[in-house]
Amino acid sequence: MNPWVATVGHELRSAGRERLPQLLLMIFIGMTAASAFIGSAAKATVTEVYNAAAGQGLTGAPNPFGNVPPLYYARNTVIYILLIGALLAIVNGVQSAMRDRRARTVDLVLTRRLTPASYLSAKMAGISLGLLAVLGTSALISAACISAVTGTIPAPDQLLRLTELFGVAWLFLLFFVALGMVSGIHASSYTSALLVPIVIWSVIIFVLPLLGTAVHPVSLLNPVTPPTAPQTGIFALTAALTGPLSLGEHFKHVAAILLQDPQATGTMTGGITVILAFLLAGIGAVVLTGRPSMRKEIHD
Repeated sequence: MNPWVATVGHELRSAGRERLPQLLLMIFIGMTAASAFIGSAAKATVTEVYNAAAGQGLTGAPNPFGNVPPLYYARNTVIYILLIGALLAIVNGVQSAMRDRRARTVDLVLTRRLTPASYLSAKMAGISLGLLAVLGTSALISAACISAVTGTIPAPDQLLRLTELFGVAWLFLLFFVALGMVSGIHASSYTSALLVPIVIWSVIIFVLPLLGTAVHPVSLLNPVTPPTAPQTGIFALTAALTGPLSLGEHFKHVAAILLQDPQATGTMTGGITVILAFLLAGIGAVVLTGRPSMRKEIHD
């Protein structure tokens, strides 16, 4: 068997035996399944309040939930991808790299017809295929839950948009897989291997967007398009510097357009470009790792 293909298969089997990724996987799929029902409960609550207000003559405005698209019920999934999905990707990447270092099998593996770049790319390909299977399952569950909530099967164009959302999510999460692998390769202990990428994730997802906006921190947990920063003052400067690095906000913007959020404006081009740039940088950092880095001992 081709060594590269064998490494991909081994990575898939090894990842399936790890307990922490399995726990995060179950939480992620469970929250994805619950997303549509959470959205349905929110709609029912708002509609009930609206009907009470309209019945008392307190409002003549139309019901804000009177004509929401079916994909509205998948909005919360975006946040679960940002939070649970990214952590799942990081943990898988870290454990993939640390597994070899703990077993000290790198020297043996590299005696085969594999360069360090080929070996690491095969490991990342194995994790990527596993992650793709997870997201594919989540997409099917999400579509089934939307059908259950709305009482109708989403139209083909809506199913295509949902598929595209999880496809973009796959590209988004692969960067965090690479981040976890790089940390697992270079860290001196398992604790630091997990801690460093989680800190970087929190900076990218939460800190950088706050530096470029004046919004409340909790608002970053909403699956809405990024708020517009003021055009003058310190926020104009920080938004110009941190905007391209706010990976999570770019993903949310692309997701909002795919899910037909009425607040979403612009195009997906910029967001997709940023996601791909982060992914290419992460892959480059993984495959350019040399043999000495892969042979480092762990000091737990």
